[in-house]
Amino acid sequence: MSIYLIATLDTKGVEAGWLRERLMRQGYRVTLVDVGSSGDPQVDPDIDRAMVFEAAGTSWSVVRSDQDRGEAVAAAARGVAQLIRQHADQGLVEGVLSIGGSAGTSIGTSAMRALPLGIPKVMVSTMASGQVRPYVADKDLCMINSVVDIAGINRVSRIVLSQAADAMSGMVNGRKQTFAEASPPEKPLVAASMFGVTTPCVQAARGVLEQAGYEVLIFHATGTGGQAMESLIREGLIAGVLDITTTELADELVGGVLTAGPDRLTAASELGIPQVISVGALDMVNFGAPETVPQEFADRLFYQHNPVVTLMRTSVSECRQLGEEVGRKVVMSNGPAEVLFPGQGVSAIDAEGQAFEDQEARMALLEGLKSTCGAERMEVMDAHINDPEFAQAAAQSLLSLMRTTQG
Repeated sequence: MSIYLIATLDTKGVEAGWLRERLMRQGYRVTLVDVGSSGDPQVDPDIDRAMVFEAAGTSWSVVRSDQDRGEAVAAAARGVAQLIRQHADQGLVEGVLSIGGSAGTSIGTSAMRALPLGIPKVMVSTMASGQVRPYVADKDLCMINSVVDIAGINRVSRIVLSQAADAMSGMVNGRKQTFAEASPPEKPLVAASMFGVTTPCVQAARGVLEQAGYEVLIFHATGTGGQAMESLIREGLIAGVLDITTTELADELVGGVLTAGPDRLTAASELGIPQVISVGALDMVNFGAPETVPQEFADRLFYQHNPVVTLMRTSVSECRQLGEEVGRKVVMSNGPAEVLFPGQGVSAIDAEGQAFEDQEARMALLEGLKSTCGAERMEVMDAHINDPEFAQAAAQSLLSLMRTTQG
């Protein structure tokens, strides 16, 4: 096994060579991967660019003759992701470290996102202090700000690159130690979705599920949280899903900042995994600070969650559409799926006397759900989503569904 070091060796070869030497002095094997597409590499790689572009379904000669930088970067990203995943499947990858500017970051993180949870992933980037969601997505990927441009070894870059190498070393050693330690028998996993405004429900349900012998993974419904949950479900790691907080669907519909994309609420259905679904926080769409809210929503009802998070109340029409969307996804399930609807409110601020209380919108949500889901898959409770009895019912329903599929 070795640490894979990915860089454009035509522009970052000196820095990559320096990192390789530091890691080798610490006793690691290093596989240096060249993803450059312009000049000659400044140091010799273990995996050259010809192999990378071949894995992408093209060739270095074609890329060189086309002289299309954008396509070259895209091809390098595809190729290195394919190669790294193949090598990881063969048990050859201890960790992945990469350095780069915008293009190098796009390429390096493509490889990292192709890897499963647990393999150490560190990206030293000039882009790390900006919008990193496209690079990180739903993976356990660490980005380190290079502070200065990655252009030579100097008193600043030496510190940053040293810390990156040492971080990779610590992660690799920690992973080895974890595997070496005797661990208790693994419990089956349940995935649950949660927001601050549904926390009492999910925490109470977790207690019930843990008492029944399950380990509960809670995902914060922030867009990337929902994507991470869907990804782990697709990896076959999850025995059941307690999808209390489907709020990301509202951001997808209306244009909020916490959308998880169109594939939210699909993985468990496709794989036939037991799931209990609710409508937690579908009363809100998320935006940033007040000045970032699009002008088209100026006349809507808002709630300032904190200085950088502005919540907008979903309308009656939007709630009806959201209910229909949840119902459509539920009926597509290849396994047992039930919907639990809290008649007294879907979030902490959709409750009597609270900012987003709106019985008309809540009933529109229910009507939309009934129109596509059907009564046989639904239970409407005369309770608020954060009431203890609702959490108990949700957990017990999921336990029942999981027992049915297991037995």
